[in-house]
Amino acid sequence: MNTAIKTALDALSDQLLNSSGAVFYTGMTAFTTCKPLYVLGLNPGGSASRQRSNTVRRDIRDYLLREEPWSAYIDERWEDAEPGSWGMQPRICHMLKKLHLDPRETPASNVIFVRTQSETLLKANKSVLLQECWPVHEAVIKVLQPRAILCLGRTAGSWVRKKVGADRKIDQFVESNRRGWASSAHKGGEGPIVLTVTHPGRVDWRNVEADPTPMVARCLNLY
Repeated sequence: MNTAIKTALDALSDQLLNSSGAVFYTGMTAFTTCKPLYVLGLNPGGSASRQRSNTVRRDIRDYLLREEPWSAYIDERWEDAEPGSWGMQPRICHMLKKLHLDPRETPASNVIFVRTQSETLLKANKSVLLQECWPVHEAVIKVLQPRAILCLGRTAGSWVRKKVGADRKIDQFVESNRRGWASSAHKGGEGPIVLTVTHPGRVDWRNVEADPTPMVARCLNLY
C-alpha cells in the first residue's frame, strides 16, 4: 500500500474504525498507480444495525489481505443475487465498460466511510465525518492524480466540489425523458474535474435516455 494512503488510514479514530461501514470498493491494485477516474459514493449502503460486524476496521483489514484485483461492483454478491447483478452494480459496470475502464482497476470508495440509517442522519454529522474521512481521499487524489472524480448523486457531488474547489461548470447532461434529471461536470484550478451524476441506485444508466456516460467520456477526453 502507498505510504501516504496508509498514513491517512492509520489516523482514523477508533470510534470510526469500529463503526459499521466500508472504505474500499476495489482492491489494492486499483490504488497503486495514476488512474483517470476515482469513483465516490456518498456512504455505504445497507443497514448499520444488521451489519454491525461489518466495520470500517474489518474492511481495511480485508483490503490489506486481498492481493488479487477485485471490485465490489462485479465480484460481490449483493442481496443473494449473482455477483455483479444487483441494483447499481451492472449500471456502474456498464459505464466503466463504455469508458474502456476495468472495474477491478478503477479506484472506488465513499466520501464518508460510516454506514448510516438515513442521509438525514449523515448530514447531521457531516462536518465531523468529513473532517475525519477526507484526508484519506486527499491522499488517494495526490497519489493517483485522477483526471476526474465520479460522484454518485447530488450530495456526494456537492460535498466533493467544495473540498476540491471545483466551482465552474464545464459540461452537463440532461436526460431526454420526461423526468429530465441532470448530471454535471465542474472544474476549478489545477484539481480534478468533479462529475456529479445521477445515482445509479435510482437511475438505470443502461437506458440511453438516462445515460451520463458520454458526458463523462468528454471530460476524460475519450471522445
